[in-house]
Amino acid sequence: MLELLDRGWRVIATAIAFSSFGLGGLLLRLVYFPLLQLIVRERARQTRLARLSIHHTFRLFIELMRVLGILRYEIVGAERLRRPGLLILANHPTLIDVVFLISLVPNADCVVKAALARNPFTRGPVRATGYICNDSGAGLVEDCVASVHAGNNLIIFPEGTRTPVAGPMKLQRGAANIATRGPCTITPVTIRCEPLSLTKGLPWWKVPVRRMHFTIVVRDDIEVTPFLARAGNEPALAARHLTDYLHDYFSTEKPAHAGA
Repeated sequence: MLELLDRGWRVIATAIAFSSFGLGGLLLRLVYFPLLQLIVRERARQTRLARLSIHHTFRLFIELMRVLGILRYEIVGAERLRRPGLLILANHPTLIDVVFLISLVPNADCVVKAALARNPFTRGPVRATGYICNDSGAGLVEDCVASVHAGNNLIIFPEGTRTPVAGPMKLQRGAANIATRGPCTITPVTIRCEPLSLTKGLPWWKVPVRRMHFTIVVRDDIEVTPFLARAGNEPALAARHLTDYLHDYFSTEKPAHAGA
């Protein structure tokens, strides 16, 4: 009986949390971002303040989910994300992975769908934060490299979407292309959620039998120099080798040595 009541509460709590998230986003769009653009004229400062507001909003959202009893979490090595100019690559098991990561990174940059930049409800925040749109074609990799070199912390999910519950992890080559063409050292983050929930194709209201426990580990940096050397300094070939390596890395968490 207690388990049934707990599960029922977590359905209600999840609805409260996501409703609050939507309301917070609406307030940012209608109030905060218009005021920010009106008061702060310097574009670089406007971008920093906009990203900082998203960072704190996401921190509040994660804390709200914890207080409501929806999830617990453990974060290892968060201090490593405070360094500037990082290319942060992570696996993507759940809907709120990006929320967790941005809550840990005050000056986070990320790649968003071009549709969000055209949508009247989201184009204000996207424009204010200076997030990279994925409609730049061949220029997308260059934009991402430029962001990292400018000192931003760029968050990328190499899979491009959430990991399917049934089936193997499939990585796109875009993240590896950014790393090898930069070249940019990779800061890998592994995300685990037990029991698994908020996955691709699973409705938010289908809560697991017990509250989710997230384990987020910021791991040692991965240098891309060995991959470039192995590929004869050909970034495209190095990106292919690096993608295979990252697939094993995020699949097993026990990767072979990069030079192997």
